[in-house]
Amino acid sequence: MKMAFLGAGSIAVKMANTLLGMDEITRYAVGARDLERAEAFCTKFGFQKAYGSYEALVSDPEIDLVYIATPHSHHYEHIKLCLAHNKHVLCEKAFTVNAAQAKEVIAIAEKKGLLLTEAIWTRYMPMRKTIMEIINSGVIGEITSLSCNLGYTIDHVKRIQEPALAGGALLDLSVYVLNFASMFFGDDIQRIVSMPIMTEKGVDSQEAILITYPDGKLATMYTTTMAVTDREGVINGRKGHIKIQNINNYECVRVYNERYELIQTIQAPPQISGYEYEVRAAKRAIEEGKTECEEMPHRQTILMMEVMDGIRAQWGMHYPCE
Repeated sequence: MKMAFLGAGSIAVKMANTLLGMDEITRYAVGARDLERAEAFCTKFGFQKAYGSYEALVSDPEIDLVYIATPHSHHYEHIKLCLAHNKHVLCEKAFTVNAAQAKEVIAIAEKKGLLLTEAIWTRYMPMRKTIMEIINSGVIGEITSLSCNLGYTIDHVKRIQEPALAGGALLDLSVYVLNFASMFFGDDIQRIVSMPIMTEKGVDSQEAILITYPDGKLATMYTTTMAVTDREGVINGRKGHIKIQNINNYECVRVYNERYELIQTIQAPPQISGYEYEVRAAKRAIEEGKTECEEMPHRQTILMMEVMDGIRAQWGMHYPCE
């Protein structure tokens, strides 16, 4: 499969390094805002073609899949550009800046029979299934609550600072904790309450999010762009609890009984970077003629955008690109 990159920034570098270890993927083309940058990326990572504009990139008829690696604020227009040129798309998270944009591009993709999927890598990783199997085994009893956090010192980064780039913690970090709760507690949400810390520029630097569910479960989440956190997830039951090391790229799962004794440890399987799972899922879906990946179906992408829209509505925060 010939894969192309729309964007040549830091996230594209990580994906390019991943593709170096994937024999089933051809590193075909790179498009950037200027040709020199695209050519440098192309040379460094062994791509075959470089384009100095996104329009030139998507006009290449040989491309099988476009990976969109631009800021959140530009995903909507870049997805539409790819779909207009009949290209399958793997788009970085957050998928768009709001649910309305997500619904529009998904409708276009479905009408044209093109794959469009969100690159929220934790949804595609095999450890997701492992964690669910532990929960379903009943080893920690009835599940009652979970907590998770994610934080990096990235408040100095432009894409985080700027409202015009849909900056802040929500679309960059909270998307992960919200997906974590969704994967293991489902989406039958009773209420969401959130409190942010806002910057002088009007974006969220960190926030706490609390979700309650009709069956009495509780999820508490915290994200920050101002500190390095332990990135731990904990799922609690009446007979014990599960600790997940690094909810943003599962490393290890530890199971404890009601006496706080460690009874099971499961290490994540070897991987290239963790990005390979979403690429393989996209490749498989294209080969099967699907417009979505089962790991992150369209309805789920829309739902997560709606959840984040609701959180922003509580804060009164809007992005200039909306």
